[in-house]
Amino acid sequence: MNKTKVDDMLIEMISPKIKDIEERFSRGEGLDQEDINTLLLKSQYNHINHLDDKLNEVTDDVASLKGEFKLLETNLNSRFDVFERNIELKISQAINTNMRWSIGMIALIVTVLKLADMFVK
Repeated sequence: MNKTKVDDMLIEMISPKIKDIEERFSRGEGLDQEDINTLLLKSQYNHINHLDDKLNEVTDDVASLKGEFKLLETNLNSRFDVFERNIELKISQAINTNMRWSIGMIALIVTVLKLADMFVK
């Protein structure tokens, strides 16, 4: 538990009074309003400490989730980068193939036209 100096001081301040109240109550003596208020104050300190513990757990869980999401983001980014590189490679290969076919077709047409020009004369 992460107690502050103020928490420790407050609990130390009421501890002797709590012991006195517990002793008197165990002897069957009645409690006055101040005794009840002191017990309620101790109960509230315990409740606050319990909530602080739960808040620390939640904070730790959130920090852990942030780390897991960061790892997931890194993993997805690296997979996306590989996917993007593969697409770029395929596009580049398709362009190269298309250019080869286009140049080949142009060369064929020019050759056919030259041959046709030679026979027509």
